[in-house]
Amino acid sequence: MAFVTAFAAALALGLPPQDAVQDPPATTLDEVVVESRTLRETVDSFVEGVIAAPIGRAPARWHRKVCVGVANLRRDAAQVIVDRVSAVALEAGLEVGEPGCKANILVVASDDGDAMARALVEAAPLAFRPGYAGASRSGFQLQRFQEGGAPVRWWHVSIPVTDDGQIAVRMPGDPGAPVIPQENSRLRTTLRNNLRSAFIVIDLPRASGLNFQQLGDYIGMVAMAQIDPEAETAAFDTVLNLFEPGRQVEGLTGWDASYLKSLYDAELNRKLLNQQTGEVGQLMLRDQQAATRPQ
Repeated sequence: MAFVTAFAAALALGLPPQDAVQDPPATTLDEVVVESRTLRETVDSFVEGVIAAPIGRAPARWHRKVCVGVANLRRDAAQVIVDRVSAVALEAGLEVGEPGCKANILVVASDDGDAMARALVEAAPLAFRPGYAGASRSGFQLQRFQEGGAPVRWWHVSIPVTDDGQIAVRMPGDPGAPVIPQENSRLRTTLRNNLRSAFIVIDLPRASGLNFQQLGDYIGMVAMAQIDPEAETAAFDTVLNLFEPGRQVEGLTGWDASYLKSLYDAELNRKLLNQQTGEVGQLMLRDQQAATRPQ
């Protein structure tokens, strides 16, 4: 219900329909100095740097299906973003909801991203920080979401569940004990972390010079995975560099697709959190090696 309230608030607080963001002008790139390191080191550095799960939680991902909702954009611009985000989800192996589905990924455009982010949080605070353990990142990071001034910002909410989908934390207002399954192994767990919702705000003035297909690819990346908005990604070939000065990024890259494929293929059931991150990195390394192997 809180997510629906936030969606309604986004529509109510919206500005008049926006014109499409313009195509970027030609850019002359400065000389790039490439640091020599092994593929394994490169992959490990990327995976460890971008994953941003709540403290004490393993990486979360969507389970089976997503539904993308877009507010405060012209219909044609909104459709481009829906299509691009949905394409990224399909590539990751997820299903995409039909038109009219209940959105669990909400994209809101505004002429003032900070004001929109604050309004969304004020309208539905429990949608952003539900009252159960490990649902989201910290209050400080939520403050950064509201005041960070980024061209695109995002916020994820996740929940631990058992193999058969039962919630494994005590929910607000539920006096009963959470379902904690009997662990049969010291190395593996029967719990996983599912994403429940994602809020994404586009600050249109700060995103000027880009087209909606580029924005859709960027949003697809940050919607499918818990990405650290402050991660250092300049050394990697990723759409996360879309707003880096002097970089020309057309959209989702092979590197990005490899990361998402590895995240969604990984068996995230190791007991130790660093082992789960390592599982994603190992799969990505194999995928990158296969991509560069002579045919």
